[in-house]
Amino acid sequence: MRETVIASELDLALVNALQLRPRASWTELAPLLGVTAGTLARRWDRLAGAGLAWVYAAPGREFTRNRCTAFVLLRCRPRQRSRLLADLGAFSEVVTIELTSPGSADLLLDVLAPDLPSLSRFLQEKLDRLPGIVSVSCLFATSLYVEGSRWRLRSLDPAQLTALSSTAAAREPARTLALDPVDRCLLDELVRDGRLGLAELAERTATSPATVRRRLRRLMDSAVLTFRCDVASALAGRPVPVSLLGQVPARDIGTVHRALAALPECRLVAAVTGPANIFATLWVHDLGDIQRREVALCARLPALTVTDRIVGLRTAKRMGHLLDEEGRRIGTRPISPW
Repeated sequence: MRETVIASELDLALVNALQLRPRASWTELAPLLGVTAGTLARRWDRLAGAGLAWVYAAPGREFTRNRCTAFVLLRCRPRQRSRLLADLGAFSEVVTIELTSPGSADLLLDVLAPDLPSLSRFLQEKLDRLPGIVSVSCLFATSLYVEGSRWRLRSLDPAQLTALSSTAAAREPARTLALDPVDRCLLDELVRDGRLGLAELAERTATSPATVRRRLRRLMDSAVLTFRCDVASALAGRPVPVSLLGQVPARDIGTVHRALAALPECRLVAAVTGPANIFATLWVHDLGDIQRREVALCARLPALTVTDRIVGLRTAKRMGHLLDEEGRRIGTRPISPW
């Protein structure tokens, strides 16, 4: 049985710091957080061991330009949902699985693939063959404006945020990068644990620390990958995830996506295909907050019409990491969408 860990203010500040600088050394973070590097290492080991926080590699901005992202809404037979969760969780293409309130969908999937033919094969050869699915609706992302690594705990003071953000400025991708077996092996290890050190990565990829450092810098500079620090529901204040589908005239999409992206509770904003052309996921405080946020958004953005609201009841998988009913990480099914 896992140790019950009650997160302190220092724990929350540590996680917030790692959301900004996921691979920062404990020595770098110690002066900013006012404790020793050893204290931070011990705190992180406890949080990670309890499944409350974890760091991993995820697709970077290059993916949104050259690869395929889809949001798949499934309706299924009630008695089949538990079995479908296990089947879907085993697919590397299905990076996130959300159990939702009954309505337009029973399950909401985030699906990533290197290209459209690969995504089509997944839908036709894997998803369509699963028993128990009643209907499938697929929204292809045409632009991804905001993704999960932008969400923050907001536990640091302004001075700490300035110190961390000043060295974490985003760079524009230099060019599309062709990946070789060493790159893919490195990505596979970092998807499992984004804080693995250079020496351990070198051992696991049968290279040298210098090679790992050079490859990692190249992957990051080309925006092939980004690093995230994610948290269990309890550490995030037990938010209620709600995905909004909306319609907006094409000329107003930029204005709407900027307004949504500015919301602290925003996890994701994408332009999608289909009758609705905006898909956004928010982590709100409670069910009543869904209506309050929607009213405020529509008053601020008269061009936006919300056509559906999908409330998440439980996240079973997030970016390849399996979660229990409390949202704690209990395992990994590594993704490989590159």
